[in-house]
Amino acid sequence: MSDTIDISIYNLALGFLLMAFPIVGFIYFRVKIIKDTLIAILRMIVQLSLIAVYLEYIFEWNNAWINSVWVIAMVMVGASTTIKRVGLHYRYFLLPFFIAGFTSIFIIDAFFFGLVIDLEYVFDARYFIPISGMVIGNALNHNIVGISHYFDKLDKEQDLYYFLLVNGSSKKKALEPFISASFQKALNPLIATMSVIGLISLPGMMTGQILGGSSPLVAIKYQILIMLAVFVGSTLNLMICILLANRQIFDSYGSIKPSILKKTK
Repeated sequence: MSDTIDISIYNLALGFLLMAFPIVGFIYFRVKIIKDTLIAILRMIVQLSLIAVYLEYIFEWNNAWINSVWVIAMVMVGASTTIKRVGLHYRYFLLPFFIAGFTSIFIIDAFFFGLVIDLEYVFDARYFIPISGMVIGNALNHNIVGISHYFDKLDKEQDLYYFLLVNGSSKKKALEPFISASFQKALNPLIATMSVIGLISLPGMMTGQILGGSSPLVAIKYQILIMLAVFVGSTLNLMICILLANRQIFDSYGSIKPSILKKTK
């Protein structure tokens, strides 16, 4: 197969003309996210440009320690971003969310790189960094939805929680409706995405591999593994986040600490 067609800076700039459609829509419907959108796009351009330069050296060095530090930094950014977007207190939740992210990515990477793909060098930058990044990035999105829903529901429906406790339910049993709702809210979009892959959507990694010259069959096998890794990683991350967050939310008697549950402005 031929090499992937390069995109000139001029043609890349042309791609940004598509942004006219959402911006005009935002203006028409008075949706006040134009500034946030433009800032996000600018950050994306700067960050990806820096990453492109940095990864050239990362891939060349291919050092286990450097690659691990890079992934740990991604986990930390994911944890802090979740806290910021949900509106929680860094003091109480940064360490628990970091532990959740680190534990989930450690399990996923050890299983898929060491057992399934059976890499000779588990920390190979070509696999270790991009696949870990995809798992962490997807877990971040679902974490924000799930944790935000969990805190909102627990805050607004405290009476239900205490009602279940008073009527003989254990703390675990009383929290089941809240945890179940948060998992459904967070993971339903991912489940829907998996159910239509190949029918409606062709995922980014698979498309990228095909454009890069890989066999479609090889690309599909990797995409299946990636979707499994993303789903398991997102589920584990959210699960551990909630379990560790509960240690901060409740006192030793099972009562909710209002000062911790309340979100920051």
